Amino acid sequence: MGGFFGVAAKHDCTADVFYGTDYHSHLGTRRGGLAIYSDDHRIIRRIHDITNAQFRSKFDSDLDDFSGQTGIGIISDLEDQPLTISSHFGTYAIVTVGKINNQRELVEQAFANGCSHFSETGDGELNPTELVATLINRGDTILAGIEYAQKVIDGSCSILLMFQNTLYAARDRYGRTPVLIGEKPDAFAVSMESSAFPNLDYRLKHELGPGEVVRITADQVVQLKAPGCTMKICAFLWVYYGYPSSSYEGINTESARYRNGSRLAAADVGEVNIDSVCGIPDSGVAHAIGYANASGKPYQRAFVKYTPTWPRSFMPQSQAARNLIARMKLIPVQEQIENKRLMFCDDSIVRGTQLRDTVVRLYERGAKEVHMRSACPPILFGCKFLNFSRSRSELDLAARRAIVRLEGTDQLTPEILAKYLVYDSPAYRAMVEEIRAQLNLTSLKFQQLDQLIAAIGIDPKKVCTYCWNGVDVEAEPPVIHLHPRDQH
Repeated sequence: MGGFFGVAAKHDCTADVFYGTDYHSHLGTRRGGLAIYSDDHRIIRRIHDITNAQFRSKFDSDLDDFSGQTGIGIISDLEDQPLTISSHFGTYAIVTVGKINNQRELVEQAFANGCSHFSETGDGELNPTELVATLINRGDTILAGIEYAQKVIDGSCSILLMFQNTLYAARDRYGRTPVLIGEKPDAFAVSMESSAFPNLDYRLKHELGPGEVVRITADQVVQLKAPGCTMKICAFLWVYYGYPSSSYEGINTESARYRNGSRLAAADVGEVNIDSVCGIPDSGVAHAIGYANASGKPYQRAFVKYTPTWPRSFMPQSQAARNLIARMKLIPVQEQIENKRLMFCDDSIVRGTQLRDTVVRLYERGAKEVHMRSACPPILFGCKFLNFSRSRSELDLAARRAIVRLEGTDQLTPEILAKYLVYDSPAYRAMVEEIRAQLNLTSLKFQQLDQLIAAIGIDPKKVCTYCWNGVDVEAEPPVIHLHPRDQH
């Protein structure tokens, strides 16, 4: 997905930007970048490939090159960032997080309006951050440009822009990703994870609302655009990719996962007889602790994660690489597996390929039973708003493949899918049983959507649940039209 961090201070901000950006490393492992506005009025920028190395190790040798009071950084899941852009405003640096579904249409319109080329590409594709900058540059002011970009983008796009010693932070139109402001004496920070604040001595000042835009200097934070009325924050923050110590909309991730695990256990009362509970590291651990505490069964680690070198397994492009990393980072504990009836909790079942291998390994080591509880419902729809999944097709999803086998066709119409969305219906139970059989599990259950939302503790109207039920925000799609700047 990616995550950004920025600082405006009355002192050198390099260390804060460096460590604050590093605290977003769990959100991406492709590219890392920093840009500092120096005291001699230049933007100093460095970008490194962090696919096979930690962010910190790539930038340690660069830190002496940076000095300035304002800076931004990003961990990016796809493209090189930050970009430095020369515009009619002047030169600025920009980072973005999100997904642009209508990128082709926006590019074609840009060419039609006189844009001659896009220079930043990666993996043979246009860099979406450069496209966002092109949209912003159509405005008469930076604010007008950000508003225009947010209006015409289909998908989501949170923006952090550095112009001289000023930051502009904009949360995406429907607040799918968090953007938070922290403060300490003589400095303000912008982050996507509240967990980046405490060790840098920032305290949370404000969480931007959907579509809100603020201007930040070392002296103040000024609201330039008020939040919109429609919030659709991604529920998967609390299920999986949000950091345990972070809070979004005032709700802590770790606590929400404990509550979710407790609700999973409540649905199992009298139905399973197990010896211990284990979480698939790392994101299944809190759900499993909640399950263990509520069920009265001991939490014991049948697998431990080897953390020094192996990154998160959802990042590599190829399924083979993901499978290898998933296998290498989890080391079995024989004494906690042999002759045991094991209950595992995991954040989700996306493709199921890694889990299937894990189950095989457990039986090879003498497990008597392997039960699985997913902390969220079956994933039936690929995310349209964030790049946290690498599936090239929705048919990669384990739930979709199960339905294809049951229906005998891969042409899954909305009418066909609708019957599998009803919890505990005959079709739903058949789908879950098909997934269970394919994974060779003793039993399998998925969390109900209403129970998940209740565990999070957020107004259901304010959370995006598209990947589970296919329900999108009830709002008009963006309409691309000529900006007034282009009409003369």
